[in-house]
Amino acid sequence: MDTAVIILAAGKGTRMNSTRPKVLHEVGNFPLIAHCIKTAQSIDPKKILIVLGHGQSEIKSVLGNAVNSIDFAIQQEQLGTGHAVGVATNELADFEGNLIVLFGDTPFISARTMTKIENECKQADLVVLGFHPQDPTGYGRLVTNNKELLRIVEHNDANQEELAITLCNSGVMAGSAILIKKLLKELDRNNKNNEIYLTDCIELADTEGLNSTYLTCDPTEALGINSLQQLADAEKRFQQTARSVALNNGVHLVAPETVFFSLDTDLGQDTIIEPNVIFGPGVTVGTGCKVKAFSYLEGCKISNDCNIGPFARIRPGVDLSDGVKIGNFVEIKNAKVAEHSKINHLSYIGDAEIGENTNIGAGTITCNYDGFNKHKTVIGEDVFIGSNTMLIAPVNLGNNAMTGSGSVITKDVPAQDLAIARSEQSNKKGGASKLKALLSRKNNLKAE
Repeated sequence: MDTAVIILAAGKGTRMNSTRPKVLHEVGNFPLIAHCIKTAQSIDPKKILIVLGHGQSEIKSVLGNAVNSIDFAIQQEQLGTGHAVGVATNELADFEGNLIVLFGDTPFISARTMTKIENECKQADLVVLGFHPQDPTGYGRLVTNNKELLRIVEHNDANQEELAITLCNSGVMAGSAILIKKLLKELDRNNKNNEIYLTDCIELADTEGLNSTYLTCDPTEALGINSLQQLADAEKRFQQTARSVALNNGVHLVAPETVFFSLDTDLGQDTIIEPNVIFGPGVTVGTGCKVKAFSYLEGCKISNDCNIGPFARIRPGVDLSDGVKIGNFVEIKNAKVAEHSKINHLSYIGDAEIGENTNIGAGTITCNYDGFNKHKTVIGEDVFIGSNTMLIAPVNLGNNAMTGSGSVITKDVPAQDLAIARSEQSNKKGGASKLKALLSRKNNLKAE
């Protein structure tokens, strides 16, 4: 049977004390809602539908191309979770498979748990995901009879006996779309918050003789984000998990607690990551690489057996082929570097294409921006760029060409040519002593 996933993301998140929609706050350099979308996609659902309200335009804008495979429903008034799911099911009028309801501020539900929920829908009419937190304060409680789920009681509506229950509600619910649509129409707002609770579907189902059950997950999966402190806790949890995954996949983290990952970081086996390395979004690193200390990478593809850093900045659009070396205090962006080329130190390479076995000397700069437009530098194979060369783009250097140190290259350099472009040196005999004496006299006059 087909499955559709509904993600609830309409709330303001007032406890975040922020003007940004809550689901756009980031963990692992990706908004919370992106984590939820990844969770939903893990079971390859027939449809993903996100319920938006507050900040809907901003959320759509941030998601960008990701929305191509996602539908949206708009909750004009925030009247509770049951109301939000009802808004979503109105957009799923013809869908007759199973529904799984996720929350946009709960980013850590695992693919394994999603599969378990989907499978459990084959056995029960409704399925709820529960967990046992260290402190159940604030969470709804699952009232059960063995594996039968009788009802869910919100914390504010619970009596003392119900508050003593430690099995809590994650918010995640699943079941037949036809059944959920039917139950939602029967819900009311008879509670302390005057809202339509999705959780009331369970008690309603029980009174109608239907079978509701629950699954449990690790409490960290059910972590919801309602404050900046909880966001910080979530980031810590994400990084710990990402480090463990990297280590288990054969990546050597010299000091794991100092390395920071993004949600989509992809590192190959036998790659070594030294301390204090940060991976921004969109980084892929091949096998057998070494990323040295204090380097920052984002939006780049690093092939096999490359050496990066220390103190290197690899910016978006960089594509490094096998065996490339990027050294200390090198910044490179939007550039393709072919096999075994070297940019070892103190250089800026932007909007460039570099051939195989080329050496870029210290202090080289591709001058790519004229104040209005970016221009490209193309450097061939087996080229030697002397130290402190300025390459004024657009400019092309052919295979086996060379530049003299300190040159300002403004014209193309044909293959095998040596380009030297610097002003002629003039030595003034005794000029240093004369200048020092003149400056000394001026300083003495000022002092008097």
